[in-house]
Amino acid sequence: MNAQSIGSQNPNSGDHRRFVFLLLDNFTLLCFSCAVEALRIANRMAGKELYSWIVAGEDGVSARCSAGIEFRLEMGLDEVQRDDTIMICGGVDVQKASSKRILNWVRREARRGVTLAGLCTAGYTMAKAGLLDGKRATIHWENQDSFIEEFDEVELTKSVFVVDGNRITTAGGTSSIDLMLKIIADDHGELLANAVADQLIYTQIRTDQDTQRLSIPTRIGVRHPKLSQVIQMMERNIEEPISPSILAKDVGMSTRQLERLFRRYLNRSPKRYYMELRLSKARNLLMQTDMSVINVALACGFASPSHFSKCYRAHYDTTPYRERGSHAARLSV
Repeated sequence: MNAQSIGSQNPNSGDHRRFVFLLLDNFTLLCFSCAVEALRIANRMAGKELYSWIVAGEDGVSARCSAGIEFRLEMGLDEVQRDDTIMICGGVDVQKASSKRILNWVRREARRGVTLAGLCTAGYTMAKAGLLDGKRATIHWENQDSFIEEFDEVELTKSVFVVDGNRITTAGGTSSIDLMLKIIADDHGELLANAVADQLIYTQIRTDQDTQRLSIPTRIGVRHPKLSQVIQMMERNIEEPISPSILAKDVGMSTRQLERLFRRYLNRSPKRYYMELRLSKARNLLMQTDMSVINVALACGFASPSHFSKCYRAHYDTTPYRERGSHAARLSV
């Protein structure tokens, strides 16, 4: 089937849609390029311009991605057309990139009824602007802990992407492809969307029912159902850790058997593995939020700041206070 015939399969194929890509400082190149390429290929396969796009940014001049490449912008924070779709491209240090001018512009366009999407970490920008209150959303898994702490009025999911009315969020990376394929399918039919996926050599199209992280067996490189079950329980109970004896009982084994299982496959005790999970979450919270060290400690299951600091130093060779201080210094450069 040729490009012209693909484009003629849907009666709505004559519709035109424009996307405004708002590039935040230090945005992730992958989430932006995946989205634009899907649109470009859709035009090519349809044999007509179904989609167009324009690149915007805070200063209207240029924006730099986290890989250090600079992009020339076509517009600043100007008023867009009401039927445009704004795609906010986030990335590293999205908190800093979500300036007051950006937040005010996003709120203004939302009040005008414009559809807004947050790619990668830009779900934070939308939540900070108050646009996700009472809605379902997603964000890159690395930012989920801090997001939950700051925006408890948002129903955060682990989905690859979420469409809730005219508010859209993605998890980052190649999830932009999945979102754009859904949009293309909704606008012009599955045939065109599948043709775009084929051109991208994208063989496993994900939906909003798919989760963004690899399964536990894939992540740890071990396929053992009881081990996976225990790790899943650990990940779900960071603030109030469960003792190894209870974990073992819940999966139908003795504490000694659980110890042997962890030693054999992960070369560490269950207690040590659990501690590393909690410290990893603590590090994320220190880097991505302004929560006090005491509150970070409590959120990660530590009874006192002193115990937290001792464990943190033993694992990361620095204190929580120094970690946050050095991170803040890097951001100010």
